[in-house]
Amino acid sequence: MTVAALFFYLFASVCVASAVMVIASRNPVHSVLFLILAFVNAAGLFVLMGAEFLAMILVIVYVGAVAVLFLFVVMMLDVDFTALRQGFLNYLPVGSLIGLLFFVELVLVVGSGALGTGAAKAIAEPIPPLADVTNTEALGLVLYTRYVYYFEVAGLVLLVAMIGAIVLTLRHKPNVKRQNIADQVARTKATAIKIRRVRPGQGI
Repeated sequence: MTVAALFFYLFASVCVASAVMVIASRNPVHSVLFLILAFVNAAGLFVLMGAEFLAMILVIVYVGAVAVLFLFVVMMLDVDFTALRQGFLNYLPVGSLIGLLFFVELVLVVGSGALGTGAAKAIAEPIPPLADVTNTEALGLVLYTRYVYYFEVAGLVLLVAMIGAIVLTLRHKPNVKRQNIADQVARTKATAIKIRRVRPGQGI
């Protein structure tokens, strides 16, 4: 067994075990930590495949931002996950059906020969015009030329999703004082200042 194969089985086994623990762990904080471990091992698999740019993006973006954000949100919100799990059995038939469909799709993909002996060689071969550039440069050239419209559409979808999440989670509290720019700009001396004549020895 070569060193590359040894590292592949190491990263793959830890990644699969971490993914299982993400959904099996009772503590949500532990689930996020296992998710970070799964991301790191997936980045190791990308490095073995020669996709160093994807590996760095996975570590910097997902581990450094998304997973840490999940961790802080879970710790700050203090959600009662026991109450959320009470209706778990009601969704078990639908979840089992979806899981069965995914399993059937995987079996069909493997059985159709899509993962044959020549698939790995075809995936590893670079695009002919980009054969003499680095991996990161080739990815940038393809992404911003051939797939630039799809890239823009993906950015718009993410923007709409972000705005929708902000709108759905925004809550206005009635007892909080808020700034009104129009009232501040239209303020005059009569509305901004009130003069009270206080006699000696008396308070307001």
